[in-house]
Amino acid sequence: MANDVSIVIPVWNGRELLQDLIAGIHGQTLAVHEILVIDNGSTDGAPEMAERCGARVIRLGANMGFSRAVNRGIQESQAEWIAVLNSDVELATDWLERLLAGAQQSGAWFATGKILSASDRATIDATYDAICLGACAWRVGSGRPDGPVFSQPQDMWFAPWTAAVFRAELFRKVGLLDEMFESYLEDVEFGLRCAYSNHPGRYVPGAMAYHVGSSSLGKWHPETVRRISRNQVFLLAKYYPPALLFRLAWPICISHALWGLVAMSHGTFGSFLRGKVEGLKLWRTARRGGPDLDGDRILKILSASEDDISRVQKSTGFDWYWRLYFSLTLGGSD
Repeated sequence: MANDVSIVIPVWNGRELLQDLIAGIHGQTLAVHEILVIDNGSTDGAPEMAERCGARVIRLGANMGFSRAVNRGIQESQAEWIAVLNSDVELATDWLERLLAGAQQSGAWFATGKILSASDRATIDATYDAICLGACAWRVGSGRPDGPVFSQPQDMWFAPWTAAVFRAELFRKVGLLDEMFESYLEDVEFGLRCAYSNHPGRYVPGAMAYHVGSSSLGKWHPETVRRISRNQVFLLAKYYPPALLFRLAWPICISHALWGLVAMSHGTFGSFLRGKVEGLKLWRTARRGGPDLDGDRILKILSASEDDISRVQKSTGFDWYWRLYFSLTLGGSD
């Protein structure tokens, strides 16, 4: 199997986690061409440690955000395949070998594996992503016990960039991450481009990784909530033509209102509102940055993804957000 793989790791502090990750990369059953660490202005010695461990470090000098750091790493890479990893991930020793095999055997353009919680390895952290008609996304299985429903390989469109591998050619065909998103939902936006241009990915559950999760800010940090809330609006601006916005007005309103309730339950409703206001102020900018799209084709992509959410929720037990969403919109698969 070809080992022409560059590893791209965006970093903002977290030296110990990064050191463990680099050691895990060196211990893979498939050797890599290069480890690229893109440093977002770390102050804890992380870039210097990475260089001592054999990585090539590109210093951005300040925290430029996840998307910009990853894009710089992709641009610097000369390999046929590019793996993107969060610095707080631990890899099974055969992660890369299994992931590449799954992608190559299926002819996929990218692939992601099963990511379990580092603190509870019987619990799903991530598999692949899905998006509903209202433009709110779900990291499929997150927080649920691992089980058979998460152990079946399948084609998919939305790979969490926590730990994933991509053909370098894909970026020449569909572009890099949208830097307006900074971080959060930038991977869903990229997946919509892949779906629309018919460049499928593959979920390879045998490729195992373990994620500490939200080591920089925290899952419900006000800044995290603000960015997610804003970026949900950006998805609407970029991918919903006016006629589709009108057609899907009800699920859009329901999904975002319910997400506001989730934010309120975590004490971050103000951040939710600030994100929505910011997204609306930048609506025209985001709209100008989007492609001209066939609304019916986008609807087909969204409907299939929403059906997948419904399928997994039904088989593993509904959480209250999705139970209310499907009850109020009458959506999802039968």
